[in-house]
Amino acid sequence: MDENVLKEYGRDALLRDAPGSDSELHVGYRAEHAGLTLELVKEISEVKEEPDWMRRHRIKSFEIFEKKPLPTWGPDLSHLDFSAIVGFVRPKGQGYKPNSWDEVPAEIKNTFEKLGIPEAERKFLAGVGAQYDSEVLYKSLRSNISDLGVIYTDMDSAVREHPELVKKYFMNRCVPATDNKFAALHGAFWSGGSFLYVPAGVKVPMPLQIYFMMNYPGFGQFEHTLIIAEEGSQVQYIEGCSAPHYTKDSMHAAVVEIFVQKGARARYTSIQNWSRNVYNLNTKRAIVQQDAVMEWVGGTLGSGVTMLYPCSILVGRGARAEHLNIALAGEGQVKDTGAKVFHMASNTSSKIVSKSICKEGGVVRYRGLLSVGAHCTGVKSNVRCDSIIADSKSKAETVPVMDIRSKDAVIGHEASVGRISEEQLFYLMSRGMDADEALSLVVRGFIEPIVKELPLEYAVEMNRLIEMEMEGSVG
Repeated sequence: MDENVLKEYGRDALLRDAPGSDSELHVGYRAEHAGLTLELVKEISEVKEEPDWMRRHRIKSFEIFEKKPLPTWGPDLSHLDFSAIVGFVRPKGQGYKPNSWDEVPAEIKNTFEKLGIPEAERKFLAGVGAQYDSEVLYKSLRSNISDLGVIYTDMDSAVREHPELVKKYFMNRCVPATDNKFAALHGAFWSGGSFLYVPAGVKVPMPLQIYFMMNYPGFGQFEHTLIIAEEGSQVQYIEGCSAPHYTKDSMHAAVVEIFVQKGARARYTSIQNWSRNVYNLNTKRAIVQQDAVMEWVGGTLGSGVTMLYPCSILVGRGARAEHLNIALAGEGQVKDTGAKVFHMASNTSSKIVSKSICKEGGVVRYRGLLSVGAHCTGVKSNVRCDSIIADSKSKAETVPVMDIRSKDAVIGHEASVGRISEEQLFYLMSRGMDADEALSLVVRGFIEPIVKELPLEYAVEMNRLIEMEMEGSVG
């Protein structure tokens, strides 16, 4: 990705002045009406021509949403106004679905091309998707991958084309609507997202990617991701997120459900850089079977308030999970992030590494849960949370919870919080670096264990975005 593009798009939201933000792209269904109502739930289902079971699921989820209170144990959500959120925006009018990249509207295509889509597809991806507001406008899968039986499509298409497979897994075993208020909200208003099915024994040689963009003021994006990796399969999935800055608050309440079957391996990578007027309130969870491996890699840079705790439920003997996350909070940002791992079988293992950076009064908080069942033997887990603080106005906290009921579990937990060393900065500056260059080098070294797990192009982008965020943080 070109560095000038990153400077234009990466500072505050990756897209501060998005192409097309004032265009006709939003003369779409329901775009002019705010409020998350039961009437809108029914209208969304009708417009999408969904089966009765999905319509019933949406209505039941809305009923749960109305009854559940806002969580009070995390960041302050009292200013979140559900009545002001636009719950469904359909770019280019009802039923618009381009058949190829060439048919995508020029304004949208220019935006995604600046972000490397579909350039990334041409270079190294097995498949790519692009969601603009409520719906996926573009998707593609290489023919040699589809020939293996891999299904990669948007969730709306999956409901129509693979109903029995979707119904078997969708929000019933992994993330039910009863899980929390925002999961229920998602169950009522979900739209777009990815459906990925990898047959038994298939090893997808290249990553699959989707990019999510919110480009409507006061919008709520509720995409659903469902990944099924059958026995002995392997797959990597990458998502990126961005939004321009508007005066109205927006909300992102996605759900990710991943099923990693016996001996399979799945990696889910997410780079989130929403604008700072976005509430980022997601539920992400994986059920991991015998001898399977689930890997979570995340970068949380944007949004004003983030609550995000990817979860691995290790239900099969020998299952493994690895959680790696970077969070950066600047002025006006609260990053309440972490991980949850439930060891529900013997000989399971997990590793959690969290790196947090705060500056200009930002707040970073690691909130984690590690649970080991009483009947589980041979369990091993290691948790490490490190935070660095750039100034005296910022705050870093660690809130770990460990519920260990097995007598022979081997559990390690390390946490460190510290200021960026003035001695390190002075030494680097004495070697000819200016203050920003010295700080950038220290930060890159701090986050290196996680960045090295990203694909090369994403690692480069992550480093550049963090460098730009850290500019001017010294002195």
